[in-house]
Amino acid sequence: MIPKTSMINRNLRIHRNMMTLIITLWVISSTFLWTTPTRSQSQADTYIWPTDTSVLQNLKRWQGYKFGVIIHMGLYSQLGIVESWALCPEDWCTRPDDDYFAFASRYRNTITHLNPVNFEPLKWAKAIKGSGAKYVIYTMKHHDGFCMYDSKFTDFKITGTSCPFSSDPKANVALEVFNACRREGLAVGAYFSKPDWSSPYFWWPYYPPKDRNPNYDISKHPDRWQNFIDYTRNQLNEITTDYGKLDILWLDGCWVMPKSSINKHVEEFCKYPYDLSIDMPKIAARARHSQPGMLIVDRWVQGPYEDYLTPEQKTPEKALTVPWESCITMGNAWGWVPNDSYKPSRELIQLLVNIVAKGGNLLLGFGPDGSGEFDPQVYQRLEEMGAWLKSNSEAIYGTRPVAPFREGNLAYTAKGSNTIYAIYLPGKDKTALPEKINVKTELQGSVTCSLLATKKKIRCSPAPGGLAITLTGKQQHDFAKEPAVVFELTVR
Repeated sequence: MIPKTSMINRNLRIHRNMMTLIITLWVISSTFLWTTPTRSQSQADTYIWPTDTSVLQNLKRWQGYKFGVIIHMGLYSQLGIVESWALCPEDWCTRPDDDYFAFASRYRNTITHLNPVNFEPLKWAKAIKGSGAKYVIYTMKHHDGFCMYDSKFTDFKITGTSCPFSSDPKANVALEVFNACRREGLAVGAYFSKPDWSSPYFWWPYYPPKDRNPNYDISKHPDRWQNFIDYTRNQLNEITTDYGKLDILWLDGCWVMPKSSINKHVEEFCKYPYDLSIDMPKIAARARHSQPGMLIVDRWVQGPYEDYLTPEQKTPEKALTVPWESCITMGNAWGWVPNDSYKPSRELIQLLVNIVAKGGNLLLGFGPDGSGEFDPQVYQRLEEMGAWLKSNSEAIYGTRPVAPFREGNLAYTAKGSNTIYAIYLPGKDKTALPEKINVKTELQGSVTCSLLATKKKIRCSPAPGGLAITLTGKQQHDFAKEPAVVFELTVR
């Protein structure tokens, strides 16, 4: 039985404090789930290159972007909890009380007071543009099935009549975000969860949910499962036809996949004994009919619809020769939670450099609170990343990885055949860089070295395996204060 709104509000006030207390445990458990080595993305040696010329062209362009952001926003933003995983009745998922069904009712009824009145999409877009990011992925629907756009196929959406924000001119939030980001010259992508825990065709209300999978035997009820496939296709079709140009369709929920696609890298997610195919060939063909050349990322599902790999909350140990993107949170959670601990800008910049040196992109995750506003620390981190990139962008955008990629405190990128960027990453407690920095490079001929941020020449000389850069005492101390120092090595 669904509680009345007044009781919901009272219970939510009581339980919000409890949620805050458990958030640390929740973040640790969810991070562990996605970062253990046995639960990895599809490996580089199984990657399948696209054959569509327009997709390949867009993929090459995307690889040059190097830096994007992903924004999580939904009912969980109002509650201040880690996305919608509390609805999942698996052992690792935690919630604030012992009554699952009472919590699930409260969670879904959060729609009655989600009202992000401080939502300013252009402010978001300008801050993201200022950070140096080149693309934005926005969560149109997480696993809970709540739509942050005006879907024609459900009332469980921010534009639904039971949501206070539905009367706001900016109620179709995803559309507003996309339009604002395009206005600022950013590429845009749609995050969409394939599983839907509020669809009666995925979790049939006749049965209680057991885990993240359908709670009924789809082989005995094929019509119900077909209804879910049709529902999913219809939503993806409206997203790819009604929301302007989309550069990326970012699909989450890898356990919804053909049984034949399950391999050792994802098998622990995929315990459901029946084929959960939603016919990706048909979905992809229809989507690309509306969006020619659009990248499709069917995460962790090895095959022709995983245009790039997506390791989560980690980076590969070595450079990869295929397209990839590490999605990593700015704080501890993907969306907003109270009192989150945000990574310092030095750490974020060094993270970006480490990823780019190995040939990947950084997708940095954060989200707004229930009012529609980011934490001030998010804006601060974005501004500080942008300041560094403004002076050092040549070493990041459009570069290629070059051996030895990352070694000790040095990371390497390259452009053309005559320019190498050696990026020194000072330790956070270091007060001075070494007087001599040995850079490994195969550049031949007369090599000049300069500080990229100022274009001022830096003394260097030949050394075994490369060059030795010599710093003055002042440079040693000044450079140690920087999150990363880029030396540009060029053959004259």
